[in-house]
Amino acid sequence: MPAKEFRHFINGEWVSSTRTFENRNPADNSLIGLVHEAGKAEVDAAVRAAQAALKGPWGSMTVAQRTALLHKVAEGIERRHEEFVAAEVADTGKPRALAGHLDIPRGAANFKVFADLIKNVPTESFVMDTPDGGKAVNYSVRAPRGVIAVVCPWNLPLLLMTWKVGPALACGNTVVVKPSEETPATATLLAEVMNEAGVPPGVYNVVHGFGGDSAGAFLTAHPEVNGVTFTGETGTGEIIMKAAAKGIRPVSLELGGKNAGIVFADADLEKAVKGLGRAVFENSGQVCLGTERIYVQRPLFERFVAAFKAHAEGIKVGDPNQHDSTMGPVISLGHREKILSYCRQAVADGATVVHGGGIAQVPDHLAEGAWFEPTIWTGLAETSAVVREEIFGPVCHIAPFDTEEEVVRLANDTPYGLAASVWTSNLQVAHRLGSALDVGVCWINSWFLRDLRTAFGGAKQSGIGREGGVHSLEFYTELRNVCVRL
Repeated sequence: MPAKEFRHFINGEWVSSTRTFENRNPADNSLIGLVHEAGKAEVDAAVRAAQAALKGPWGSMTVAQRTALLHKVAEGIERRHEEFVAAEVADTGKPRALAGHLDIPRGAANFKVFADLIKNVPTESFVMDTPDGGKAVNYSVRAPRGVIAVVCPWNLPLLLMTWKVGPALACGNTVVVKPSEETPATATLLAEVMNEAGVPPGVYNVVHGFGGDSAGAFLTAHPEVNGVTFTGETGTGEIIMKAAAKGIRPVSLELGGKNAGIVFADADLEKAVKGLGRAVFENSGQVCLGTERIYVQRPLFERFVAAFKAHAEGIKVGDPNQHDSTMGPVISLGHREKILSYCRQAVADGATVVHGGGIAQVPDHLAEGAWFEPTIWTGLAETSAVVREEIFGPVCHIAPFDTEEEVVRLANDTPYGLAASVWTSNLQVAHRLGSALDVGVCWINSWFLRDLRTAFGGAKQSGIGREGGVHSLEFYTELRNVCVRL
């Protein structure tokens, strides 16, 4: 029998289902445990519990009381740091150092940042003259939107889930979380922390399952859900948007990307290689903000390719629990096969394989895991599917460019518009590209620096809406106007 079972968390209690599915460790394909799959009944119970909590003690709390509880949640994550790290590493296969330094601390920080934000954000007020010579004052109040469905991805499970749950709860909403079927552990563990912190029943609920004809579809179509926030693949976002259209529920969608890194000839080569090395290979390339296309100005192209190959050769692919491992497996054997199919396509399209392109060699006890080599290609046409489609693995294509105008055209020639990075010592060029690139986030001489107060989201098919700082309030609250005749 498996050591663990991942049950639903509904109205402050653990709930079982008759149907279960396996949760496996991508590092060695070992069985972690069984996950209970929610049907319509469990989803309905979770949504109704969330609706009831809005009218119960959660809805009657002051902002100070509510935010104090969220700080206790953050402290609970910090206190159980090692448990969260172990759960995240087992589910995702990411190196322990990455989970311990990024995922879990950011998960706690998301509760603190938004708890503090909601206490300090003012609303507008105006005094107007009335037609009869009198005056009236108009002011705004923020009200919770209601029950928020939070549908989460598997690449940064706790970080991206709390990025949504933190502001949702800070604003007074309740949530029903549907974690990815690949990564159920930290959302479940957070439920224990919620109970320990004294968060009222029904405020935070978790239902496990898949997308179509399972928990995801039942949740996003539920008429008592008042808003849906989702991070994941663009095709799934389209399905969720259709479901939310019935009942005119708002959506916040952070979707796919085919992000570009642009390196000008005057860039600091060492810093560009190091920064883009993270952007391409961190978390085995499974980062929505990661880079799969690199454009290098021709005078620097050959040197950059050689240096980037050397960087890839220095990556230690191995057991995520070993301190010297810098890259773990991809999320699953199925996902590895998808990446392999693009590698075959790259060769068929005439790519030069600079490095990698296949299954990484690991010790025998890890041989059943979803391992993959850091991979670099050059020589592909811009029309190749490898250059145009999101792969979501530790892979990239490097191409030369000559002029600023040319590289802007190349970088923008995509249906996506999530992120980009620009590497240059010319401040004028940097500012011009910051405005010219059709993306939600543009980094200059850096990657993945995130100030949680700033707007975050994608353009084009990379998403709808902005979250972060006060921008999160636009989705998680309804702004009401009150007009008082004086």
